[in-house]
Amino acid sequence: MDDARISVRQAGAGSGFSVTVKRNCSISPWALVWLLGVTACLSFAIGIAFAVLGAWPILPFVGLEIAALAAAFYVNGRHATDYERITLADGSVAIEIRDGDRIEEYRFAACWVRLVWRDAKQDARLLLRVPGKELEIGRHLDGPGRALLAKELRGQLAWAPIAG
Repeated sequence: MDDARISVRQAGAGSGFSVTVKRNCSISPWALVWLLGVTACLSFAIGIAFAVLGAWPILPFVGLEIAALAAAFYVNGRHATDYERITLADGSVAIEIRDGDRIEEYRFAACWVRLVWRDAKQDARLLLRVPGKELEIGRHLDGPGRALLAKELRGQLAWAPIAG
């Protein structure tokens, strides 16, 4: 669970269950901008020093380096708020998945939902299966985190009322 956070919210008896799995975001957006600015200033200072000594072709490469780093930070930042929210209430399972700017929502009758644990050598996957659809959940968790999520969901699904 080093690479993600799980928050479980369970309301009063029989009223519902919700689990949210989020990415671990260890640096704030402003700290990331600050880090990029400091890195850019340092790199350009070194590049200018070399340019003054006659190695002026280094400056375009410094610009490319900073542009590539900014692009990597941008892609990372777009996915910093990714999450999966699984809610069990009133005999149905609702899954909300945020991936970048895209939000997908699914709703299934709890009585049709089956959890499938696919244990490959390196990559264990947790799948939520209903007739005609298979959805991977727990993508932001490591193996033990997925196992814990599977155990909790199995227990909740066993007591889920049939949607009426």
